[in-house]
Amino acid sequence: MGKKRIVKTGDGSEAGAKTQVASISKKKVDAGILFVESTYNNTKLVLTDKKGNVLCQSSSGALGFKGAKKGTPFAAAKVGEIIGGKAGTMGMREASVVVKGVGSGRESGIRGFISKGIALTSIKDVTPVPHNGPKPKKPRRV
Repeated sequence: MGKKRIVKTGDGSEAGAKTQVASISKKKVDAGILFVESTYNNTKLVLTDKKGNVLCQSSSGALGFKGAKKGTPFAAAKVGEIIGGKAGTMGMREASVVVKGVGSGRESGIRGFISKGIALTSIKDVTPVPHNGPKPKKPRRV
């Protein structure tokens, strides 16, 4: 039979090539809120203005990471850089951060965001903590 020949098209760029930041943004904001939701499987970042209106959002899965790689700090840092670049085109200079979740991308997502030159005013953790947990199972009757 022989081997089948594979024809490669494109420039062979890595994951995240489709995440180009728009050169001109319609909205101009100087301050906003960055919401970071970090789970064991994924990291999501949402950027809003001070009123809570969503300006842009991204996640590790949206950048092309699949499976266990979505929950890594590297993927979270890439998401933070993308959101930071979009915030920079909108003219944002400062942001407050709200962190939710226990995943490994909590800190690295924020570090990727501030690498684009945006100052942080505050960091708040709103991870839900159970007070007593669920009701235990009843004992088995034999």
